[in-house]
Amino acid sequence: MALFGGSRDINLFTTINRELMGDIITQQCSFYKYKLAETRVNIYGEAADGRYFKGPIIFNTLISRQDQEYSESDLGVDFKWGIEFRFLREDLVDANLVPEVGDVIMYNKGYYEVTTTNANQYIVGKNPDYPNEENPLNPGLENFGANFSIICNTIYTPGDQLGITRERL
Repeated sequence: MALFGGSRDINLFTTINRELMGDIITQQCSFYKYKLAETRVNIYGEAADGRYFKGPIIFNTLISRQDQEYSESDLGVDFKWGIEFRFLREDLVDANLVPEVGDVIMYNKGYYEVTTTNANQYIVGKNPDYPNEENPLNPGLENFGANFSIICNTIYTPGDQLGITRERL
């Protein structure tokens, strides 16, 4: 039987990380969930009437900024800036939110569109959703490990290109 990575260890890690992110690091962002079903697109895949988003929902996050890039073309200077947002998976589960490509994160009055998501940071290297088959030498492995965080890689998007539309209540 495994020694570490049980439910008590996972609860300890989650509690410590929530305190660390909320009380010490205190980086926050607003998450806009893309509403695909309510956004109408034309035959070219463009949302002429604007895209609809659910939110914003405010989360504590760890942020890793990349260097800004200024590439030049015949049309002028193009600005690119990627940021990596790291969320505690439990916070997203509590908010009933699954990050997907196309969602938008607002940070420091800038909008960043999610280009990829990564959810493979496991505690003690074990995903409890996929336990090993019954092992007589190490029974109960399905009770150990956890999927701990979700990482969203984003790219800067000008706010006027998003067309975020606030719903009327």
